[in-house]
Amino acid sequence: MNPELDLVVERVIRAPRAVVWSAWTEPSRFERWWLPAPALCRVERLEVRPGGGLVTRMSDDGVTFVPHLDASFVVAEELERIVFTNTMDSSWRPANPAPVPMTAEVTLADHPDGTAYRVVVRHGDPGSRKLHEELGFADGWGSVTAQLASVAETEAAG
Repeated sequence: MNPELDLVVERVIRAPRAVVWSAWTEPSRFERWWLPAPALCRVERLEVRPGGGLVTRMSDDGVTFVPHLDASFVVAEELERIVFTNTMDSSWRPANPAPVPMTAEVTLADHPDGTAYRVVVRHGDPGSRKLHEELGFADGWGSVTAQLASVAETEAAG
């Protein structure tokens, strides 16, 4: 982790890693937490494997969905790590994403209370990192992580 280039979110999710992994890999679960509420998410592609696509759309009214993210998975190590980037679209073509190009690494580890969840979002230069932070990285990624925790913890409680 490079503090001049990277931003981090960490949380303990009170659910087994398998449940958190499913929330990341199953479209119907992913849609429930991926965008900060009240925005709604629609998954167009979720292929959690190296070379797989991640394409989502978002809606503020539940009727009109607009493009949100078109990215590629670089790494998928079951129950342990997911890496994706928006610098390459889901067709593996170079992209120039707005507002910030990034690569995100999600790690899951056992924790006595469930799953230690960590996201490191990497940027290519300090300006991109700063812009992402100013655009509300902590609130945005923090709220979707809280939503992910809620989905996983509710499912684990069963």
